[in-house]
Amino acid sequence: MQRQRTLQAIISTDSQPHGTPFELIQPMRVTSTPTSQVATGDAALLRAVGFWALSAAVVNMIVGGGIFALPAALAKTVGTAAPISYLLGALTIIPIALCFAAAGSRVTATGGPYTYVGAAFGPFAGFVIGVLMWVSNVASSGGVAAGLTDQVAHLSPAFASGVPRATLLILIYTALSWLNARGVRAGSRAILSLAAIKLTPLLILVIGGLFFVHADFIRIDALPSLPALGSSMVLVMFAYSGMETALVPSAEMTNPSRLVPRATVTAILFVVLLYVGLQIVTQGILGDSLADSATPLAATAGALWPGAAVLLLITATMSMLGFLQGNLLGTSRLVYALARDGYLPSLLARVTTKTRVPIFAIVVHAGISCTLALIGNFAALVLISGGAICLTYFATSVAAWALQRRGVAEQGKPFMLPGGAMIPFIACVALALVLITLTRVEWLAISIAVAAVVALYGVMSWWRSRRA
Repeated sequence: MQRQRTLQAIISTDSQPHGTPFELIQPMRVTSTPTSQVATGDAALLRAVGFWALSAAVVNMIVGGGIFALPAALAKTVGTAAPISYLLGALTIIPIALCFAAAGSRVTATGGPYTYVGAAFGPFAGFVIGVLMWVSNVASSGGVAAGLTDQVAHLSPAFASGVPRATLLILIYTALSWLNARGVRAGSRAILSLAAIKLTPLLILVIGGLFFVHADFIRIDALPSLPALGSSMVLVMFAYSGMETALVPSAEMTNPSRLVPRATVTAILFVVLLYVGLQIVTQGILGDSLADSATPLAATAGALWPGAAVLLLITATMSMLGFLQGNLLGTSRLVYALARDGYLPSLLARVTTKTRVPIFAIVVHAGISCTLALIGNFAALVLISGGAICLTYFATSVAAWALQRRGVAEQGKPFMLPGGAMIPFIACVALALVLITLTRVEWLAISIAVAAVVALYGVMSWWRSRRA
């Protein structure tokens, strides 16, 4: 039976209406009958995410498991010049964050970059970015979950492999799915709590550790070579990534046009200061031994306060749990958005009437991520993850300018990019400089992924036309 849809343009403009090549499925009215306990459409979702919840979600997605190993990786790549890499990364990520703020204030339907790019350039471009982002997020979720079991194994070796490891992974994803199934308020409160738990020890480490920094350890004797600096920038950009997932649930935010710009910029500035502080403290205390440390933050804490290393290992575990929670909350809404627009089975777009969440999308994303973590063999997905993020950022930056130039504004007063095209141009140039540092193998993996997505779009378009 042909599925009923309510289609209308979500775009209005600041002046006169302009046509848009991307018409999304508008929110549908929530209904409840004895035989139907689900509803579809953005109107069925609950607007409950405020400023602090969204800011915490952005920070939570960025400050994941990578920062607990990144100081050592940067020290090995560029030596004492590592803080410069963070600052250069900030000069790249801040313009990108401003582009996300602008796009997110103009297009407020659930989907994040998928809807931003789709509203600017049509459904094909939106679909490519949406699927690439989903693949990247599935890979990162599985990778972080596997890393979490490694952290737990440091505390209890029984969880290093076999049945205990598999049981732990299944329990983690089951618990997170149950938490998200309780509603967006419960999920947001969990993100706030996990963010506070993991950030408090990190802030204490930065503030307390600054008093013990040795000036000789942070003195920059020579600037790194361009290849080394390029490699460090790729690492830093990966460390700064994550806001794109936190911004996906736009239809569950109280006032996206005002909320997205404020929360995004606030969170990015906080993360930049935190990352630079952590690098200075770890480098200023561990010195040359930093590059060879497997757990640099824990080693730094242990050097300052006996017994604190265990606390930082626990913090790393909680940080990874926070990332997995944010990944599940945000990416399940991306799955929902793709299903809402007919690219995935309609079952994944169904929203429960009681808790107002896309329960089937939550279960599917959690199940795939858990499977990858259990198998532990997802190197190909991880390989394209970083490049897919950069492509997502590039497309969103261009989309932000296109939406502003056309005067697109779905609701409220949108955030205006100062200088017109200047900020998107800076963001795109910076991203291009990062992308050219990728290896031939990485570009091949990205090309294969894009080709597969294009082929999938053709198949899905044919399927949708047959069902119309």
